[in-house]
Amino acid sequence: MEKTLAEIAQAVNGAVLGNPDQMISGAAPFDDASDKDITFVAAPKFLKTMDSCKAGAMIVPEGVSRPGANLVVVKNPLIAFTKVLELLYPFMPQKPGIHPTAVVGERFVCGRNVSIGPFTAIADGVCLGDHVEIHPHVVIERNVVIGDHVLIHPHVTILERCRIGSRVIIHAGTVIGSDGFGFAPDGERWIKIPHKGIVQIDDDVEIGANNAIDRGTLGRTWIRKGVKTDNLVHIAHNVTVGENSVFAAQAGVAGSATLGRHTTVAGQAGITGHLKLGDNVVIGPQAGVTRAVPDNTIVSGSPEMPHKTWLRAMSIIPRLPEIKKQILELAKKVNRLEQNKDKPEA
Repeated sequence: MEKTLAEIAQAVNGAVLGNPDQMISGAAPFDDASDKDITFVAAPKFLKTMDSCKAGAMIVPEGVSRPGANLVVVKNPLIAFTKVLELLYPFMPQKPGIHPTAVVGERFVCGRNVSIGPFTAIADGVCLGDHVEIHPHVVIERNVVIGDHVLIHPHVTILERCRIGSRVIIHAGTVIGSDGFGFAPDGERWIKIPHKGIVQIDDDVEIGANNAIDRGTLGRTWIRKGVKTDNLVHIAHNVTVGENSVFAAQAGVAGSATLGRHTTVAGQAGITGHLKLGDNVVIGPQAGVTRAVPDNTIVSGSPEMPHKTWLRAMSIIPRLPEIKKQILELAKKVNRLEQNKDKPEA
């Protein structure tokens, strides 16, 4: 979709420096942009190389100028650029209606402007709100309740009795409400513990592709408002994830852990079960968290430690062979001193 620079500036509440009638038909990375593209400049390394950029326009932070260039000046270039992407590449929803290949059970409650794609299976007692869009090959089991303005991508499975809020996005391949990993030892055998709880996902949550969010053994696994997860995230039974938390790819949380508000979990980090993490906690990449973490704390490493301690420890590791050699040499010197101490003077 083509827009003038003036239209783009109005959409992002920015100011135009340059030609407001410049036509923009696409968005592109800084190094690849052409004269019909718009890009954004935020990092200092790009500010220093603006003269080499061939974009038709650039979104820049306040206080930046470049004679002869077309700029849109805003407070936050990255946020503005996301709005521009939505403007230039608007979301194209499916047409409302139930595809003839979809299978719908009894006591189905369907809101207004709902779209149900091909080969979707919806079991008995499912309740959908308004403006729900379900893509092909989705499975929604018995008595699931879904709010308004929800987007469910292909091959998502939502198992029985789970609750999905409004303005939720669930990406392809995710499973909501599978049984947790619960087995009790009986001699040499393992007996499966039934999982009869649910998953509750609150409003404004986005779940990445191929996530696994297990139902509670009893009670609920609770993903609170505003949480965002990357692909390949696992959240186990009876976990509570605080509001506006984020997970990078391949992170995992074991059963019954409680994460506070605005927790950041980096890629491949793991959190042991039954722990409590405070608000505004940051877990570094590949960290293994085995103890409770207080509010406003950054931890890294496995087992976890304060991030600054981890940085110091990591700086020592490459020097360990040299340090070992020095210790051995010092040990030899000490031994010689000890031996010479016992010798009679000449």
